[in-house]
Amino acid sequence: MGEEQHIIWHQAAITKMARQQQNQHKSCVIWFTGLSGSGKSSLANALDQVLFTNKVQSYVLDGDNIRHGLNAGLGFSKEDRKENIRRIGEVSKLFVESGQIVSTAFISPFREDREQVRNLFPDGEFIEVYVKCPINVCENRDPKGLYKKARNGEIPDFTGISSPYEEPDYPELVIETDKFTISQSVEKIIDYLKQRSIL
Repeated sequence: MGEEQHIIWHQAAITKMARQQQNQHKSCVIWFTGLSGSGKSSLANALDQVLFTNKVQSYVLDGDNIRHGLNAGLGFSKEDRKENIRRIGEVSKLFVESGQIVSTAFISPFREDREQVRNLFPDGEFIEVYVKCPINVCENRDPKGLYKKARNGEIPDFTGISSPYEEPDYPELVIETDKFTISQSVEKIIDYLKQRSIL
């Protein structure tokens, strides 16, 4: 038998509730999902700036940055995408346990993977934000030149072109970034957090 059977979860001396009380806000994960170029990272970082300015304990986990470190060994096959999202879910859970509001900016194209992450959290602590934007708008933006490469066959398994994106069925929020500015979109999220007594 392997050593893993002897690994026991160690209960933290300081609880999540105690951290939330000290921070004077609740903790949660705000899971931004959407096509490449939809504005996930821009929105997550703009929200983080507002939270930080208001002395809220927060952090952003960005897809590209995570793939430089924690998930550097993963590719873009369906299996690797699944593992990428599983790991991000577990890291997000640690941030939430530490009393922070963590925003994650990942395409996370498959409903099943997002639901598995949702199941890691108690009700109300996983906020799925569908960053909805027509693919032609995303492709026109193409900030990293990825759509062009995908159209030229240089990137296999590219979401929206050669790999599917499954829209969320029941997201907590839908932000249409082709219709609203970043500041309007952030305001909508802040309003939601206040309505849910997270802030």
